[in-house]
This record gives sequence, structure tokens and C-alpha cells, in this order.
Amino acid sequence: MAVKRSISYSSFGRATLPAPKAMTAGEAIDLLKSGKVPDNSLLGYGNGRSYGDSCQNLTGTVVDMRSLKSLRAFDPETGLLEADAGMLLSDVIGFAAPFGYFPAVVPGTQFVTLGGAIANDVHGKNHHRRGTFGCHVEALTLLRSDGQTYRCSQVENTRLFWATIGGMGLTGLILSASIRLMRVPSLDIVEQVTPFRSTAEFFDLAEAADQDNEYAVAWIDQLAGGRKAGRGLLFTGNHAETGSRAASDASARLRVPFQPSFTVLNRPFLRVFNAAYRWSKGRSGQPHQSSYQGFFFPLDGVRDWNLLYGPRGLFQHQSVVPEGLAREVVPALLEATRRAGQGSFLTVLKRFGSVRSPALLSFPRPGYTLTLDFPNRGEATLKLLAELDDITVRAGGAVNPYKDARMSAETFAASFPEWRRLESARDPAFRSSFWVRTAGRLGTNGTSLIEAAE
Repeated sequence: MAVKRSISYSSFGRATLPAPKAMTAGEAIDLLKSGKVPDNSLLGYGNGRSYGDSCQNLTGTVVDMRSLKSLRAFDPETGLLEADAGMLLSDVIGFAAPFGYFPAVVPGTQFVTLGGAIANDVHGKNHHRRGTFGCHVEALTLLRSDGQTYRCSQVENTRLFWATIGGMGLTGLILSASIRLMRVPSLDIVEQVTPFRSTAEFFDLAEAADQDNEYAVAWIDQLAGGRKAGRGLLFTGNHAETGSRAASDASARLRVPFQPSFTVLNRPFLRVFNAAYRWSKGRSGQPHQSSYQGFFFPLDGVRDWNLLYGPRGLFQHQSVVPEGLAREVVPALLEATRRAGQGSFLTVLKRFGSVRSPALLSFPRPGYTLTLDFPNRGEATLKLLAELDDITVRAGGAVNPYKDARMSAETFAASFPEWRRLESARDPAFRSSFWVRTAGRLGTNGTSLIEAAE
């Protein structure tokens, strides 16, 4: 039986069309095991937290994986946890916390599925120490359209293992995974907030911050110009030696009750918000103990906060540029946004380390990554995003595909020159709107690889 149509299979950015057709995980498993799946027809859908169209399949069907959410096994001595792909990270945290474990890598929201974290090879505030989520995946099971279920690891079906991590759901349906959790003394975080007056001052602080702390990330006051340009706050943290070992309620304390007819996050609002945020967070300067929810997932406390961007949704742009050029490129990216008159509600800057992911296509690489959020204002916003792409690519950097809803095929190819290795491992029954829009346009002599397979 098909899933209820009252469920919207949209992306979190809501700037792209939601998936028109969906089926349950059980239906998809039965179909795949039959070996009679049409080419380019399916795509696994986790919890819809990708910002663009990597979780969309407009000409096919998405598979709702959230019903597959059972814990399969856990070893309290080693922290090895096996669970279904639809289990949320919030549930992983809740289960493992009393045993003294926490995921080695968490993104900015706990409401992502295990399969989604693997498919996007997500990163967190401690990439300099732990790398990406994929670095901590021991094994996974993958169901493909040949009807076979494959156990994949570093020693078994390794090609599929490397392609599935960071493969954006294109190699088949991830059914389950084994991940190794990190032992921690408590879930609480000893946090310190250090104000900085410019990006140059941030770069002077960043390497030492990474060396001394498990977690490090900076917030930038993107609207500040002139002598105040690039000012912000550096957040560093480590797990507290004494603190809570019980997960707190992951449900949102507040909720955006309806979608406004226009974006609330305009420049006047952002100027006031940025000033208040910088004052409230940066006034102490002394280490203090905070909850893991507030440190890692502050926006999870407001349900449906993305509705504040209005009916046209938002675009998120995340880039990474080489460390040697970051002092010039990051200010150039920020200046381009100010020059375009666009305000970013969330502007985050952090340093990626040298820990390599096993993935074929993984976004993080050594350097600095800048994340910007913009209300969708149509052509003006698209023009700015194209300029940000150009600045990034000319510096030898990359644009994040699972945060994207509009990059060109050329930008994707420049960001991921080995994309053909994923195409060669792609299950013929799986595709996404993102893959059609990018890799699908990169065939030889202008022929779409995906169209050629149809």
C-alpha cells in the first residue's frame, strides 16, 4: 500500500518541488527483491533534512525509510552499534548515552536518519579530529535492483562500500549499518566563546582551537561591513568530565505555527538578531558547561524553523576552499554577499582537517568551509549563488552537493572530478533530481548519461 499523500516529501530548503510519488520501505524491498525494477525509478528518502534536490526524484518514486528504525545490536564494551537505516541520530544518542557513548560525528541536526548520514557522509564540528561520519561506519547492508543484498565493508564488497558512503543514495537501498560510537565522560559540553574582530583574527585562532578542543566552529556576522567586516564568535568545546549521561528530550520546545506569506528573515531583522546574538553569546568569555542539545543542535529546538523563509524557501551554499587561500577567498565570498544585498541568517565558518573519508565522493577536504543561508529571492539569489560557485571553483575548492539545489553541471564536475566513479557504481534503478541536473548533463558529446541508459 502506498504511503499517505498527506505526507510531504520535500527537501528542507523547500526551494525545489517535493517528490510527487512515494512508497513504503516494505514495498520497495519487495520490488527490489523481485529484480523487476524499472531503471532510474527509485531513491531512498530519510527524514528530508537535505537542503536541495539530492533527496528528490521528480520523475520517479522516493522510498520512505523511516519505518525501518529498529536497533539490531550493541556492544557496550566497544561502542559498536548496528541499526536499521531509518533510525534517527536522536534515537542513537538516546540509547547510547547511558552507556557512556556518543556518535563520533554529528551534523547540525539530530533529526537525520542513519542511512541519510551515511549517504551524505555528513560532517560536524570535530572534523579536524574525527573526520566524517563515514570514517566510523564499520559495515552496511545494501539492497540493489538485481535482487541481491550485499554486506559492504572495508574488506567485503569494498567498491560498493566506498561508493555508498557519500553516494547520495544512488548505489541502492541502505537497509542497515554498523557504526562505532565514541566513548565520552558525559553528554554535556564545556564551551568557551571567543569574539574576534575579523576573519584574519579568526584564522589566527583557528589552528590552535582545533589542537586544543574536540569541537570548534565560528559564527560570522555576515552583514557587518567596513572595519567590522568578518567579525564573529568562535565556539570551542569538549565533553565535560562530570555531567549528564542521559539524553534530554529531543522534541522541539517551540514551533513555527504557520508559513508567513513573505520571508521574516530580512535584512532589518538580521541586523537586530546579529547584534543581539553577538552580545548575548560573546559577553562572558569564560568556559561554561552547556547541554549537548544547545551546543550541537540549537535550531532543533524550534520545529519547522525553515518556514520563516517564506513560501519560496531558502538556498544554502556551503563551500570549502584550500587552507592556503582561505584568508583571501573567505572574505571575498562574504563581500560578494554584502555587495549583492543578500542577508544570511546562518553564517558558519570552520576548519576541516586532514582525516580522509573512505567515500568516493566526500565533500570535506583540508581547508576552510563557509556556510551561508539565503531566502529564495529568485534570479537575484541565483545570480549571487553562481558568483559564489565561481569564486570557490577558481580557488580550487568545492560546493557541497547535499546542500545544493541549483549548481551547474560544470561546478559539480570541478568540485568532484572523480564523479564518474560513482556513476559507474550507481544502481541503474536509482537516481535523484540532483544527479540528473549535474552528472546527467556531463556525458560525452553532450549526451546525458542518464538519458542514454533509458
